[in-house]
Amino acid sequence: MRIIYKICQKSLWDAAEQAGFFAGAPIDVSDGYLHFSTAQQVKETSDKHFAGQDDLLLIAIDADRLGTDLRYEPSRGGDLFPHLYAPLALSAVLWVKPLPLGPDGRHIFPDLDS
Repeated sequence: MRIIYKICQKSLWDAAEQAGFFAGAPIDVSDGYLHFSTAQQVKETSDKHFAGQDDLLLIAIDADRLGTDLRYEPSRGGDLFPHLYAPLALSAVLWVKPLPLGPDGRHIFPDLDS
């Protein structure tokens, strides 16, 4: 199983749970696909795009359940990032965990293997 991650504001995720799918954050809608990160990329994504933000969640997704709508495309530094060209079905979600800020202002990540 390949696992990818989404950092999301809690309010957006609450709306997704009500709707039964996640259509994306404003940047996802604007870009035309949902942005995800691998385990190796997610902390840098947090530092670059979510620095100092609280009330965030980290969502783990089974990438193998997303089919051909998931593509790995070059982004930051030529690294391949997972992009989903469809709404995220909640059935592909493995877990959702809080992403709190530590005393240094950086996010404290849960164990990415569980």
